[in-house]
Amino acid sequence: MSEEKEDEKPEITNENILGDTSGDIQRVSLVSTSPSVRSIVRVAVVVLLLLAVKDFLGALLSSLTYLFFMIVLAIFLAYIINPLVDLIQRPFVQRSYGRMMSRSLAIALSFVILFSILGMSAYYLAPRVAEQTKTFVANVPAYTTSIQTNINDLNRRLANMRVSEGVQTQVNEKINTFLEDAGTFITTFLGVSAVYILTYLPWLILVPILAFFFLKDAHLFRVGVLRVVPVGEWRTRIDSVISDVNDTLTAYARAQIISCVLIGVICTIGFYLLGNDYALLLGILAGLLELIPLLGPLTIAVLAISVAGLESGWQALWTGVFLGALRVAQDYVFYPRIVREGIHLHPLAIILSVLAGEQVAGIPGVFIAIPVVALLTVLYKHILDHTDSRGLFTGLLEPKENKETTSI
Repeated sequence: MSEEKEDEKPEITNENILGDTSGDIQRVSLVSTSPSVRSIVRVAVVVLLLLAVKDFLGALLSSLTYLFFMIVLAIFLAYIINPLVDLIQRPFVQRSYGRMMSRSLAIALSFVILFSILGMSAYYLAPRVAEQTKTFVANVPAYTTSIQTNINDLNRRLANMRVSEGVQTQVNEKINTFLEDAGTFITTFLGVSAVYILTYLPWLILVPILAFFFLKDAHLFRVGVLRVVPVGEWRTRIDSVISDVNDTLTAYARAQIISCVLIGVICTIGFYLLGNDYALLLGILAGLLELIPLLGPLTIAVLAISVAGLESGWQALWTGVFLGALRVAQDYVFYPRIVREGIHLHPLAIILSVLAGEQVAGIPGVFIAIPVVALLTVLYKHILDHTDSRGLFTGLLEPKENKETTSI
């Protein structure tokens, strides 16, 4: 009899993965003698859990940072390519020829198209970028002479204005310190960039391979997660969380790519119109650094203004005005329309997230800070929705009326 009952047990499939969610759902709630007991217990449990896992998570994150970063990049690449995969596969599916264009074949074609575009872009842009880089290096002695000449002119003007020698010395020290810091920053930036490129060179193969399997088996990951959740309300809620997380990451990936291309093109055109001899080099750097929240735009601003200042002070001034106006337009006009219903974080939350990410995981943490905070926000909203609460501390300061229960 037991064997027959086991045979009759229905198998969980994609069609019935959510189970029967109709009917009334009974919720189990705690009845406390004090209106704030649940809130106090909830906060205490969260604090104790954070204290308990702090050291463990720190050691784990430090040892798995780069592996985790590689997986994040693969997921990011998968979200970028997924619309192209759907675009290739859709005509065949609509005409009932889905077997002729399997998802694996569509993914492979998408990678071929993507790398072909990148290859042609590199073939066209690389020689010009290399030429501008060589020109900049060749002009460094002339720039040094020009800077020294400007400093001497400034000293003569200060002397004509009868400024004391002490003030002149302080001004010269400030200028020299600024120039040394700027030179150190540029040299360090170029050196670190070269080291990171060499370090992550094998990732050019590993990341696309991981992205291929993420694209191919994405539905299996979803089904696998839902299988371990009991049928009913919880499975429905977890499926809703997965859907919201997917929408958030899709919006973030789309917004980042569009922003990088948009900022790169606008900066290249803007620098060219301002008379910068290295417009293409700085424009490409601006597009790439847009991937790094907060620190990326700040870095390109320092680089562009410093390079423009080597030509003339007015060019440096107008470069700063141009980049400031572009940043305001990007943050308050372009990006909200690009991201649409995806990630909406306060600028202060972005700054704190980036700083926390750098402290926890270094450079990789800066890249993944914003999407991680966005995902935590999605989970937090679902928790509030599930508990019918307005926040983690709800009830702690606002007592609720108790429902008295009588016992026989």
